[in-house]
Amino acid sequence: MSKSGDYAAVRKDIAALLKQPEYDDGSAGPVLVRLAWHSSGTYDHDTDTGGSNGAGMRYETEGGDPANAGLQHARVFLESVKAKHSWITYADLWTLAGVVAVKEMDGPEIKWKAGRTDYVDDSKLPPRGRLPDGAQGADHIRFIFYRMGFSDQEIVALSGAHNLGRCHSDRSGFHGAWVNNPTRFSNTYFRLMLSRSWKEKVLDNGVRQFVHYDEDAEEELMMLPTDLALLSDPSFRPWVELYANDKERFFADFARVFAKLVELGIERDATGKVLNADNMLGGYHSAPKKSGKPGLPQEVDRYGEAEPLREENKQFRARL
Repeated sequence: MSKSGDYAAVRKDIAALLKQPEYDDGSAGPVLVRLAWHSSGTYDHDTDTGGSNGAGMRYETEGGDPANAGLQHARVFLESVKAKHSWITYADLWTLAGVVAVKEMDGPEIKWKAGRTDYVDDSKLPPRGRLPDGAQGADHIRFIFYRMGFSDQEIVALSGAHNLGRCHSDRSGFHGAWVNNPTRFSNTYFRLMLSRSWKEKVLDNGVRQFVHYDEDAEEELMMLPTDLALLSDPSFRPWVELYANDKERFFADFARVFAKLVELGIERDATGKVLNADNMLGGYHSAPKKSGKPGLPQEVDRYGEAEPLREENKQFRARL
């Protein structure tokens, strides 16, 4: 057990678990970034609901959202860290994990502040449907991201997270990686988007995406309709071109906007203290570590995983 507030120790243990030889491309990094993003990206600026406070994916209402399919892997990976540092909230752990993962995968240093609490029930969780649908176009992208308070530039910068990871047909419906090296943060996503020819492909499940076959690597890369919408839109495209040609500018803008993302829904005073009602009334409430046993198909542990752990998770739990 570490000393309460020793976030350096937490960062070290997150970095240590990133290498996962049996998982996607040998790294848990990309899925941890996605966990941080999805746990924050439910924010609605007008109603001040959703966001990174609460760790709502512990409950079926949010964890069972189809848009969060596959994130049970990220949450399972982090259980070893939660067990060692039980004082940290899941809300802080999940956002910090994404920040650490980006840095460890050769990305920029992202500012992060602690203080998020874990909700004691699911009564304050936002409705489903607030996360992006990769099958849509520019209007949908703006609808989702403007709701959170992001500009067109910030939308393109955040989209650069697609330098990492890959899609799975049994989760999002899409399939494949955006870049050849999906465990190293770079601006390759933007460069490939501009420099390659992308042909429409309909997968066996009926999902439409765009692909380019890299003959040198003998690998098929992919782009989502929302990715290529950044090229066809006259406001988005200049930022794609800028980031493709200026890696340092992309890194700086991404670091700033990702820090903004994981702060969505958090109100702080001048000292950094969180002023949200749940935090002020309940303090820094760290939910108990979830049970080590998989849930039954129709049961959800109030303080555990939002979705029952499936057979595919067993190999990962065995190493934690």
